[in-house]
Amino acid sequence: MFVDARGKTCPIPVLLAKKELDGGCNDLTVAVDNQTAVENLTRLATSRGLQVSSEEKDGVFTVHMTGEGGSQAVSEPVYAACGPAGCGTAVFIGKDHVGDGAQELGYNLLKMALYTLGQSDDVPAYVLFMNGGVRLPAGDDQPVLDSIRTLVDKGAEVLVCGTCLSYYGLTDKLKVGTVSNMYDILSRMQKAAKVISL
Repeated sequence: MFVDARGKTCPIPVLLAKKELDGGCNDLTVAVDNQTAVENLTRLATSRGLQVSSEEKDGVFTVHMTGEGGSQAVSEPVYAACGPAGCGTAVFIGKDHVGDGAQELGYNLLKMALYTLGQSDDVPAYVLFMNGGVRLPAGDDQPVLDSIRTLVDKGAEVLVCGTCLSYYGLTDKLKVGTVSNMYDILSRMQKAAKVISL
C-alpha cells in the first residue's frame, strides 16, 4: 500500500498511516516531504512492532513499514496513579511562562515548576510542550534543561511539538525530549488520569 502524504502537515501523515495499519495493512509506504514526518512515522511503526526504513530522494522521503505488528502496540509503562479515567499525570506546557503579567516573573515561575516536578517522588507520566513552550527544551537555560532531563531520567515521557519547533526556527536546536506531533500529544493527554496545564 502506498500513501502520498506530501504537503500534509502534522499530524495528518501519521493519521493516514494509522488508518491503513488499523485496517490490517502490513506492508505500507508513506511519502512525505519533511524530516519531522519521517520521525513521527518511524515512531508509529516502532510502537506497533513493525520494521521500518526510510530514504530521501530529491526532497521526498519515503517511509516503509512492514511486519505483523498491525494495530497491536507494544506494552507501555504502568503508572501507579491509574484509575477509571486513565493512568498517570500529563503536564501540558503551551508557553514559556506561567500566568499573565510580568514575563520575567512568569518565566522564573515555570522554571521553578519544572525543577519542583523533577524533584518530586511522583513525576508525571508525560510532559508535553507545544507552541511557545517548545522554547524551553530547545533553549539555552541550563537549569531548565537539567530539570527536563531529570524528569526523563525518572521515567517521564517528554514530547515536543515538531510543527511548533519548525515555526520558531528551533527544529535543529532541541536538546531534550522527542520531536512529536499533535496526534501523539493529544493521545497522551487522553491516556492520562489527570492533565495539568502550566
